[in-house]
Amino acid sequence: MSGSEILVNVTPQEVRVAIVENGLLQEVHIERPRTRGIVGNIYKGKVSRVLPGMQAAFIDIGLDKAAFLHASDVLPPAGADLPAGGEEPPIASLLSDGDEVVVQVNKDPIGTKGARVSTQLTLPSRFLVYMPFIERVGVSRRIESPDERSRLKEVLEAIHPPEEPGGFIVRTVSEGVAAADFERDVRFLRRLWESLQERLRRARAPELVHEDFTLPMRAMRDMVDDQVDRVRIDSRETWDQIQTFARDFVPEVAGRIEYYPGERPIFDLYSVEEEIQRSLDRTVYLKSGGHLVIDQTEALTSVDVNTGGYVGKKTLEETILKTNLEATQAIARQLRLRNLGGIIIIDFIDMDRPEHRERVYYALEHALSRDRAKSHVEGFSALGLVEMTRKRTRESLERTMTEHCPYCQGRGVVKSVQTVCYEIFRETLREARQYPSEQLLILANPSVVDTLLDEESKGLADLESFIAKSITLRSEAGYTQEQFDVVVL
Repeated sequence: MSGSEILVNVTPQEVRVAIVENGLLQEVHIERPRTRGIVGNIYKGKVSRVLPGMQAAFIDIGLDKAAFLHASDVLPPAGADLPAGGEEPPIASLLSDGDEVVVQVNKDPIGTKGARVSTQLTLPSRFLVYMPFIERVGVSRRIESPDERSRLKEVLEAIHPPEEPGGFIVRTVSEGVAAADFERDVRFLRRLWESLQERLRRARAPELVHEDFTLPMRAMRDMVDDQVDRVRIDSRETWDQIQTFARDFVPEVAGRIEYYPGERPIFDLYSVEEEIQRSLDRTVYLKSGGHLVIDQTEALTSVDVNTGGYVGKKTLEETILKTNLEATQAIARQLRLRNLGGIIIIDFIDMDRPEHRERVYYALEHALSRDRAKSHVEGFSALGLVEMTRKRTRESLERTMTEHCPYCQGRGVVKSVQTVCYEIFRETLREARQYPSEQLLILANPSVVDTLLDEESKGLADLESFIAKSITLRSEAGYTQEQFDVVVL
């Protein structure tokens, strides 16, 4: 991968970070002060309820919704007797109602669910992740070279001998770095943990004790690597802050950070705004003429691959294979761009040949390898579907930028005018029978009233005759297509 840039757009209302690779938008991160994510934040909380049947507890951390803490995310007390066979200890043996507990947020509140938290605290820096309560040294699995893995582990173990408290994980961006870089990170993380311990001693539950960096700082820490050519920022103030941050924590990237003073909006440089708007559409068009249809639901995300207008030049099997292979690249990009997580079901176009299915499977895995979010892809099922999961830590782009339609209440469809007319007939009959009156007034959307006076005029006349009451219609421009009122006069 080459030609990668990070664009940072700053306004008083929100901060947006775009990752562009080879001139094409790959990821968008949005942070709004009013709805800022809380992943990485550390709280002193209080156990509000222990649920033995779910092996979990709800923790009050001072937010509207209680946080969810599963037994697998609770570090047992030192010296505790653990069940044999590696089983999780019962949650009731670890926590009780009213206990104070220090937790870190792993997943933002999503939809109706509260934040997911853990007592296994981690403090990330540029090259390392410090684990105060776990005494081991590990290396990211994304660093594949056995020699490099061994070198990194030896370097870190020399800096962090076994008698020192806590442990470290070497991050993916550490490949090829020198011991001096690790030493600087180790010093920073130990100082941070000392100050955090002091704040924890003074804190009264529920209270926020440690807040993660703002989005631009996190971008410098987590997203900038050797493949990023430059970082452009359109705010002088933010550029100054990031320059200071970079000199202290990521000096190797300081020379690649630029202030962008141009009059043209920074997100217009690579049509980022247009790509963001397109990412909210269900349909994604492929260059060949095929297309994807992406539907995000509460339980899972479905991706349907279609040939569309692509007819190919050879056999049907070759046409289908080419469309499916092109779709793998588009799917991997859309998952990153839309930040889709959880269970994802992909319905590729049916392929008869096993070798074609295998090519598509490996092409999808390869396309997903550039994604920082961890994913797992199963092979083709008996129904010809590919099942996969992608780690989700924050809301998707769609749920960050949109809300339920006030007209359809999130269904994506509205009742037809004819259906609404028949509902009006039934409601009118119900009101006429329930209340003694000589006249009824129907208020409805103009298109519904027009239909009642035109195609449904006979039905309206028959209803008027049947109930022996006069019916008056009134158009209300402010009413939605489904909205109406039947008023007894």
